[in-house]
Amino acid sequence: MTVIDALGQGLPVLKAKDGKPALCLVTGATGYIGGRLVTALLDHGYRVRVLVRNASRISLHPWISQVEVIDGDANDSKVLAAALAGVDVAYYLIHSLMVKESFEDSEISLARGFAEAAKQAKIQRMVYLGGIINDPDDLSPHMSARMRTGEILRSSGVPTIEFRAGVVIGSGSASFEMLRYLTERLPIMTTPKWVKNRIQPIAVRDLLRYLIGGASIPKDVEGHFDIAGPDVFTFAEMMQQYASAAGLRRRIIIPVPVLSPGLSSGWVGLVTPVPFTLAKRLVASLKHEVVATPSNIDELIPPAKGGLTHFKRAVELALAKIKNANVETRWSDASIPDSPSSPLPTDPDWAGGSLYTDVRVVDTKDDVATVWKRVEAIGGDNGYSTASWAWELRGFADKIVGGVGLRRGRRDPNHLVIGDAVDFWRVEELIPEKVLRLRAEMKMPGLAWLEFRLEKTKTGTKVTQTATYVPKGLLGHLYWWSVFPMHGIVFPSMVRSMAGLNRRAK
Repeated sequence: MTVIDALGQGLPVLKAKDGKPALCLVTGATGYIGGRLVTALLDHGYRVRVLVRNASRISLHPWISQVEVIDGDANDSKVLAAALAGVDVAYYLIHSLMVKESFEDSEISLARGFAEAAKQAKIQRMVYLGGIINDPDDLSPHMSARMRTGEILRSSGVPTIEFRAGVVIGSGSASFEMLRYLTERLPIMTTPKWVKNRIQPIAVRDLLRYLIGGASIPKDVEGHFDIAGPDVFTFAEMMQQYASAAGLRRRIIIPVPVLSPGLSSGWVGLVTPVPFTLAKRLVASLKHEVVATPSNIDELIPPAKGGLTHFKRAVELALAKIKNANVETRWSDASIPDSPSSPLPTDPDWAGGSLYTDVRVVDTKDDVATVWKRVEAIGGDNGYSTASWAWELRGFADKIVGGVGLRRGRRDPNHLVIGDAVDFWRVEELIPEKVLRLRAEMKMPGLAWLEFRLEKTKTGTKVTQTATYVPKGLLGHLYWWSVFPMHGIVFPSMVRSMAGLNRRAK
């Protein structure tokens, strides 16, 4: 059983009229929740169809060969009719957060068209994900559109259940990424007064379980239900909890009354890579408290074994790829997710946290075996490149701050095994004549890896050298940029040495 399959453990599977597992239509499959929901539904035994505006955007998903894809615009009635034909359950996850003009009009028009098409298709149920609404008389445009969308779908004549969630905790969630970047990059911050508002977040794994359960819930159950995790924090407390889970020092947070939603949106956009339009709508929705209204939803869809996920555990799951040293060269290159908290190919480039890379590729006429001998002999008395002085300087700096420096050397001058120490590195992965990955053990405010990959070509060998760095806090970012000039000296020389293109290469 996969991690994602466990999300539906103990929940029934809705059957179609022919006795087969129900066919579920997932709209918004390129979005944060949609892409993860497809995997969860498939693992739970459902048949899945997805509706996307551009099918090429989901081509890298591991589930692409297991689903039916309808490529088209949800504003087109013919496309909707084709997408909903024969469907038992439709998940409405369409959201126009990045539309700059006529945002509310776009949301309402899409909902009306979908509701009518679902009614015509005579589907068994619709499941919609909206947002928690504590004050319906004073909503941001974003939350007003969310509420109106739910009303339209519920009045369609199709049995509809609307789940309302607040901040979703998981790598890739826009709200979580905003929390992540603010906390990691600002050890001291002046913040708008909305950071004192109470919020009840939910782990993405729990949210997906509710969505899966929504498919088989009894037909007579309709309406809206707030869903949330067990913890209630202010946004400021959430930042402190994140800092603790990420191993950062406690943040100094000074709320000030002068930062309006507009100004604080600009502030978020300046400090984080979250796009301004998105930041503006997220900030506007946080001006009120986001706390779930109690209901009987946990009787209808019981939580997984162990109960709902606490906030700190949800953060730890979101950070697991970094803490387990399972880092891709780009977060968006991730393939099969380890859990719903793992990155997906359709997550935006700014999701998944900061990741710096330096990639160098060279071709050599030497065969793979010859190149591998140089790669495996890296470090110790053999050195790293013609720029040996730069490595000696880095080793001296490491020793000054209490690190191991270059004094450890190597166990064997020519051969390595996983776990070997190489100066201030540790061998983390070794596949002879293919891959060598070293994890840094020098003192630094972050995590770093150095990897060599060899690929046989018609004329010799392709050598790909990748340095990867995950910063820890603001100091981690400053460290990367402080040593960045040295990269232009060290890394080109090193990859050329491995390829045998430097005169002094061994």
